[in-house]
Amino acid sequence: MNRTYPGTHCDDLAAALTAFRGSCSLVHLWGAELAGRLGAGARLLVAGNGGSAAQAQHLTAELVGRYRDDRPPFSALALHADTSSTTAIANDYGVQEVFARQVCAHGRSGDVLMLLSTSGTSANLLSAAVEARRIGMTVWALTGPAPNPLEAACDASLCVDAPVSATVQELHLVAVHMICEAFDQACEESAAGSDREQGFPAVEGAL
Repeated sequence: MNRTYPGTHCDDLAAALTAFRGSCSLVHLWGAELAGRLGAGARLLVAGNGGSAAQAQHLTAELVGRYRDDRPPFSALALHADTSSTTAIANDYGVQEVFARQVCAHGRSGDVLMLLSTSGTSANLLSAAVEARRIGMTVWALTGPAPNPLEAACDASLCVDAPVSATVQELHLVAVHMICEAFDQACEESAAGSDREQGFPAVEGAL
C-alpha cells in the first residue's frame, strides 16, 4: 500500500494557499456585494453536494446568525438543508433538478446564488446555475481547478488550483470565512455612514 508522508497534506495546502492569495480581492468584493444586496432585501441561496453542502450551510449559518460581532440577521438559505423538498424533487424529477427547482421557487431577480463544487462538474449545480440566470439572479461559484463547466456557467468564479479535493474544500472554507469578514466590514461601514447622515456621533458616547 502506498503511504504518503504525513506532512504532504499540509504541504499541498500551503502550496495551494499561495496561489489562492491572488483571489483575495474577488472574495472581498463578493462579501461587500452581498452586504449591499442582502441589506436591501435580496436573498442568498447556496448549494453544494457532500462536503460542499456542509460548507454551504456553514456560510448561511454565519449570515443568519453572526460571524464575529453581533449584527442583524440576513436572508440566506442552504438548499440541500430542506431534506423533504430535496428528496421529493429527486424522486419525482431526478437528482439533477434538486437545486434548480428550489432556485425557481425561492429565487428572485437580484438575488445571489452561490454554488460550491470541488470538481465543477456536478449536474445538479449546473442546472441550478442555468435556472438562476434565467430568472435574473447573479451566480457565483467556488470550484476546483479551471477550466470547468460550472465556472463557465456562472457570472463569476473562484477556482482553487489544487489537484486534491480535500485541499480544494479546505480553501473553500477559507473563502467562506473571508466572505463573512468582508460582509461584516461592509455592514459596519454602511451603519457608520448612516449614523453620520443622521447626525449621530461616530463614536459611542461622544459629545
